[in-house]
Amino acid sequence: MPKFAAIDIGSNSCRLAIAEVQQHELRILHEDREVVRLGESVFETGMISPDAMANTIRALKRFQKAVQAEVVDRVRVVATSAMRDARNAGAFTAWVKSAMGWTVEVISGLEEGRLIHLGVTTHEPGARGRCLLIDLGGGSCEITLSDGGRVQEMVSLPLGSVRLQQEFLHTDPPTKDEQQQLRTYIDRELRKLERKLNGQPAIPLVIATSGSAAALAEASTAPHKPLPTRTKAKPSGKVTVKKSDSSDVHELRSGLKLEPLTATAASVRSLADRLVTMTNAERLAVPGIGPKRSEIIIGGALVYAEILGRLKLKGFRYSPLGLRDGMLAQMLADTDTRAAVHRAIEQERWNGVLTICKRYSVDLKRAEPVRSDAVKLFNDLQRIHGLPPEYREWLAAAAMMNEVGKFVSHQGHHRHTYYLIANSEMFGFSPAQRAIVAAIARYLGKSRPDAMDRPLRTVPLEEHSYVIRAVVLLRLAVALNQDQASEHVRFTSRAYPKRILLELASKHGAELEQWSLKKEKSYFREVFRRDLVVEVA
Repeated sequence: MPKFAAIDIGSNSCRLAIAEVQQHELRILHEDREVVRLGESVFETGMISPDAMANTIRALKRFQKAVQAEVVDRVRVVATSAMRDARNAGAFTAWVKSAMGWTVEVISGLEEGRLIHLGVTTHEPGARGRCLLIDLGGGSCEITLSDGGRVQEMVSLPLGSVRLQQEFLHTDPPTKDEQQQLRTYIDRELRKLERKLNGQPAIPLVIATSGSAAALAEASTAPHKPLPTRTKAKPSGKVTVKKSDSSDVHELRSGLKLEPLTATAASVRSLADRLVTMTNAERLAVPGIGPKRSEIIIGGALVYAEILGRLKLKGFRYSPLGLRDGMLAQMLADTDTRAAVHRAIEQERWNGVLTICKRYSVDLKRAEPVRSDAVKLFNDLQRIHGLPPEYREWLAAAAMMNEVGKFVSHQGHHRHTYYLIANSEMFGFSPAQRAIVAAIARYLGKSRPDAMDRPLRTVPLEEHSYVIRAVVLLRLAVALNQDQASEHVRFTSRAYPKRILLELASKHGAELEQWSLKKEKSYFREVFRRDLVVEVA
């Protein structure tokens, strides 16, 4: 049974989850978490500090020992908001590669939100209806409107708790000017959310993830206690944090079945208004808010209070699920076609492709026959091309979107097609998969794939030969659909030791398609070492 490891390098903490596949589902074997404050210096200087890098590397080395002990088959490492913003992110990813051999994916805010949504909806039955997901991390806040397990709307905002603390709150407790600046900034960013969700029907369920939500839910329901004696304010308001403290059972599930934490909008608003007037020592005394959160809880509390109030929501339910669960679900879907999550992601990817086609005015009646023929060629010639199974879906996506570049210009539209696919968010496709799809769709004109070309430089070297073979199949599919005004040309393919025979059949003739296919003969021979023979029945 395969084992997967998901590592989330966040702006506040690093998280590890290791799971095993059992009967097409995931079972968590091990979890770990460490506060590293990777984003603390980034949001102040734009650079990851050497200390934050070293702390994170130490945490990752500990994670690596767990990964090795569990004999994990596949490890995926992603980084989020702090790494998106850091000017020296490349130095850190190179250090991780050198020390652990892991490649760090720096994912976009929307991809982060998609994976969180995938993790929650895969494991939370209640999340498969209409609901709103809120994940407020150290650097960003992802808000997703979901219905039937599918993303309806999503927005990623720079409203992470560490970011807000570093940018606005420099005294302890915050001054009135600092509070006002923070509230003004939150107000400006949340207008984007209101525009996205304007006119949406009532939302019956709100699910909040991450440590800030857990702390607010515990603290807002705890009885108020007298505040400790006010201490002298410190310029930075910082305290020593035990980096590897994992006592918070709501942060690390450890297989425990816990009663869900909930919080009402009124209690969160009341708590936020209290926290902003407290010193760090006073926040430490609030039940549910320990040293992990007391330094950075103010910004997160105000963001949650504003979201709940503006959208007229009754409150939220906390879920310990998050980004790492979505990463594990994605890995399961990529390797087990019988898993329920595989079918869900297939549909998500197809919807993403259709969204791109609609955005760039692709004629689906023209694109669908190309996709159909590309898939048929893939299936018929599997013994010849030897492509991995996942390339069937990537080839189909490239076929559907091969003309999106015409939205920009008909001249050189293949270059525009590559750019639009590579830089568009498509739910269900990781950045690496999107780069492969874009590269397949790029080479349909006179140019041929070259390892030094920009499209292939973004694709792992071990995938280059696969991409080239997929390009040839897509070129054949496009050649089979030259005369769009006539009936679709049907074809059969037969493989022989030294040649591939394509027999074309159409009531109106297939001379144009035959001519186009013959133009591909030399390249087909170069890639597959067989002759391409085309006959019209």
